[in-house]
This record gives sequence, structure tokens and C-alpha cells, in this order.
Amino acid sequence: MRYIVNSREMNLYDSRTIEEFHMPQAVLMERAALSFVETLRREKRNTSRTLVVCGSGNNGGDGYAIARMLMQAGNTVDVLEAPHTGKVSVGNQLQKKIFLAYGGKILTKFPEGKSYTLVIDAVFGVGLSRSVEGEYASLIDRMNAMEGAKTAVDIASGISADNGNVLGTAFRADLTVTFAFEKVGCLLWPGNQYAGKVVVADIGITPDAFGERKPAVAALEDADLSLLAARESHSNKGTFGRLLVIAGSPGMSGAAYLCAKAAYASGCGLVRIFTPEENRAILQTQLPEAVITAYSSKKAEAPLLSEAMSWADTIVCGPGIGTTDAAAGMVRTVIKNAAVPVLLDADALNVIAKDTNLLLLPHTELVVTPHLGEMSRLTGDSVAYLQNHLIEAADEFARQYNVICVLKDEHTATAIPYSQTWLNVSGNAGLATAGSGDVLSGIIGGLMAQGIRVEQAAPLGVYLHGKAGEAAGARRSMRGMTASDIHDGMCEILAGLEQTQSQPGKDGIS
Repeated sequence: MRYIVNSREMNLYDSRTIEEFHMPQAVLMERAALSFVETLRREKRNTSRTLVVCGSGNNGGDGYAIARMLMQAGNTVDVLEAPHTGKVSVGNQLQKKIFLAYGGKILTKFPEGKSYTLVIDAVFGVGLSRSVEGEYASLIDRMNAMEGAKTAVDIASGISADNGNVLGTAFRADLTVTFAFEKVGCLLWPGNQYAGKVVVADIGITPDAFGERKPAVAALEDADLSLLAARESHSNKGTFGRLLVIAGSPGMSGAAYLCAKAAYASGCGLVRIFTPEENRAILQTQLPEAVITAYSSKKAEAPLLSEAMSWADTIVCGPGIGTTDAAAGMVRTVIKNAAVPVLLDADALNVIAKDTNLLLLPHTELVVTPHLGEMSRLTGDSVAYLQNHLIEAADEFARQYNVICVLKDEHTATAIPYSQTWLNVSGNAGLATAGSGDVLSGIIGGLMAQGIRVEQAAPLGVYLHGKAGEAAGARRSMRGMTASDIHDGMCEILAGLEQTQSQPGKDGIS
């Protein structure tokens, strides 16, 4: 697990490191500059002719220190001081004085007509909260238009560290060296499009600075796959859980197939598909491993659904069921009567969008997995708003309805009510394909059925889904990836895990 911080958290941890651990700010700046220059060397960036643009805050102070070190290493370095009318930070003043003492020169006008191999942005940093306008906007636009590689100090100027929004205009980096911890704004769209490759550099601010205020957002890593314990040799299919998949409608058997097959790929022992009679023959042929319980497409008999629900350890409801009265009746029955964890996806969410108070009825753990369009229908917020407030929207929905909200986007946010929020960092563009969401629901549902705690199964399922997409993309290509390829990628990932697994895993999510 790794932590991802916003601007307020980073400023707090920086202050605590200085005040409580007695680390001088100048030492932190020196370490930041050293790690930045080392990253440039490691990334083989041409620093022979470098322009460093420095603001008036601590980010600019880092820039002066970087310029000095590059100059002392024999590079030709120009420093441009960004225009400012406000106060200059103490750290900035010190680093500027040191730079000048070593013979550095500071430009006060933009270097027209000069050619640089590298342009370094040290204008704003993570504390920016206002829109970039006027002289600053003009400066950043001119920096973007210059030839040479572009590197940002901590975060690209003009990008919100809290949500990745572009605050008016922003520097376009091909490399960002961020300090201590990843920033939310470097990962979320559109900020990630301005960050380029992101390298996290250690400067001496450690998790010791968290105190009782851990970062609100974290991301899973491969080490967290230890949640998937090695399978016991003395076991049977019932040992690994029973999942009921309520999915499909006439002409929409694919959603049920993909969801159920993914659940099996996740390790679930038994999968039962509750689907219209028209799908029985198709599913029995496509997935003979699944148990099929078929109902009349006009109305699902209540006793039949109740019996299927009582059989299950976990329920997935919604993929491809449609929004007919019969489908809506099934969704309401599941929400009101389920005694096991439930995952609601796709059409179940479209049904609920007409009356979101239904989400207040369950007496069991509930996971919802909307994409941005479905979330827009659930909340009334525009897709654009949700995309620009991904984490906040997921957190607010999770708390309002006491559900685990998996809000799907390029970097999916999984919000646990009044607890950790997980931002997914696995995956690729190939996952944007029909049926991908059905596969994700099956993976999460399968993990839940195996007894993994719901608050762990949801983010872990999202991470596995992304890793499966990476494996499928490497084997097949992202452009031609299908949902079935994601399933195959899942099998590859778990096969690799089993090869390295020598003992049962332990809980990797705190």
C-alpha cells in the first residue's frame, strides 16, 4: 500500500517534520534538489543548457537549489524569476542568496530566442488554489512553447494537487519529480496528462509525520495481493464461496456470462446465474460450470428468487437485466431482503436512480459500482463535475448512503464510508471496452463470496481488474482488447501469484 496526499496533507506533514522532528527547512530543500538532480541523471535528461523558472514560494526555493547544483556540475543554467508582488518565502530567499553567492545569474525578462535542452518548472508547487491568470498564465504558456524537454518540480504549475484540475492554464511536463509522497493531482485526469512520468523522491518526510492524521487516499500495490491467501489443500467447492449473479435479459446473456466467468476466475467455488429462460441454453453452452436458475422474462417468481438468495454467500445484481418493471422488482427484492453482502451494478443502478432512497433499506453490506454516467443519474451531477471531483463525489455518496462506492474512471476511486479511500493505479486504456464492467463486478463479487472482507474485496477487485487489463494488453494489445481477454489476463495474474506464494497471505489493507 502506498499513500497519496493532497495539498493540505502535504503541507501538514512538511510542517510536522520541521517543527516536531526538528528537521531544518533548508535541509529538506537541499535533499529535494539533490533528489531532483539525481532523477534527471537517472532518467538521462540532457541538462547541458537548462532554464529554471522560479516562483516566490518554497517551490521556487527548490528551483534555485536545483539550478545551483546543475551549474556546479558544469551545465549552462539560466534562472528566470517569475513576476511577483507578494512576499517571498524564507526558504526561497535563502536559496536565492546561495545561488547568487556561487556566481549564479538571474534573468528578469523572458529569454527570447534562446534554445534550451531542458526547461524546469518551479513556479507554484502543491499549494496553488487560485486560477493562473495574467502574467503568470502568459509565462507558463511561453514555457510550454519552448523547445526542449520539460520537467516539473513536485507538481506541474497550474494543476490542483487536490483533484488534478487545470487552474486556468498549466505547465505541460514530460517528467514530474514529486517529493515524499505522490500527489492526488498527479494521478487524476486531467492533471496526469500534464505530469508526464511521475517519480517520487525521498527527501526525509516520512510516515512518522502523519501522527493521527493519515492521508485520506491510498493505492494498492502488488504486495497487497497477499490478501489472496494460498488455497487450502483440504477443501471443496463450497469452501470458496457461493455467488449468486442476477444478470442478463433476453438478448443480453453476455453480461451474465462475463460476470459469472470472472467470478470463477477470481477463485469463487460456485456461481449460480439467475437469468431469463431465454438465456438458459446459451449460458449452459458458454459456461457449463455455472448453475442456471431461469425465470420467465415477464416476471421473476418471488419464491424462486428468494430461494436463490438464501443459497448465496454474496449477490451481484444488475448486469444486463434491463429496467423493466420485472427487473425493477428484482432489484427492490434484493435490496430489501438480502441477508448477505450485495454488489449493485449497471441496470440495478439505473433502477435505483429513480429512487435512491432504496439504498437506505438494506440490512447488509452494500457495494455500488457506477461509471460516471450512472453516477450522474444517481446524483444529478454532471459527468464533467464528477470527473473533476472524482474522490469527493465517491466519498460523499458512500457516507450519504452508507455504501462502498466504486466510482469507475481512468483511476477508479473506491470510497469506504468514514474510512480509507482507495485510488486505483493499475490498468490501461484497453479496459475501456464493452463488458469490462461486468468482469469487474464478477471479480469483486467472487472475492466477497470467498470471505474477503467487503471493504477489502472492493479495492482489491478493482486493482486485480486493472492488472488483468495490463496482462491482456501486453499479450494482445490495448486497441483490440475485449472483456474476455481481461478474464484471461486475470488468470495470468493469479497463476503468477500462485507460483510465488509459499504461505497463506496476511491482511495487506489496514
